[in-house]
Amino acid sequence: MRLQAVERFEGGQKNREIAAVLRVSERSVERWRRQWRERGEAGVLSKGSPGRPRLSAAQIARLERELERGPLVHGWADQRWTLARIKTLIGRLFHVSYTVEGTWLLLKRHGWSWQQPARRAIGRDDAAVEVWKKETWPRVRPSRRSATPGSSSRTKPGSR
Repeated sequence: MRLQAVERFEGGQKNREIAAVLRVSERSVERWRRQWRERGEAGVLSKGSPGRPRLSAAQIARLERELERGPLVHGWADQRWTLARIKTLIGRLFHVSYTVEGTWLLLKRHGWSWQQPARRAIGRDDAAVEVWKKETWPRVRPSRRSATPGSSSRTKPGSR
């Protein structure tokens, strides 16, 4: 499309006409014309899709080794890897910027999965919890309200 625009530049057509024929914005045509004037035909060639930044196989292997070392080694106060922390680590190690979502896609592509730590008290006694649920809870649980029809009206005495 840009090369078609160059042909039309050389033919002396106006930006508005070129934009209408190629069905692009006039601003794009203006930008292409400026690049064509400054650098010739090479200036308007597409640079390709920016896509997402890619890590090489060697960089992925290094990232996995660093993740296995744990967050404490990299300066975080606890042993949880979050996507934000991994994103920061990638930036520190490889000077490549990923979004949090992009970090998740990268990890997923390479076989990593999310895991949520179990949030349990250290001194938890599962047997005692089961006994409490079977014996104590039925006694202290509030009773269900009766299934009689009611009214939401504030003026009816039975609704108070």
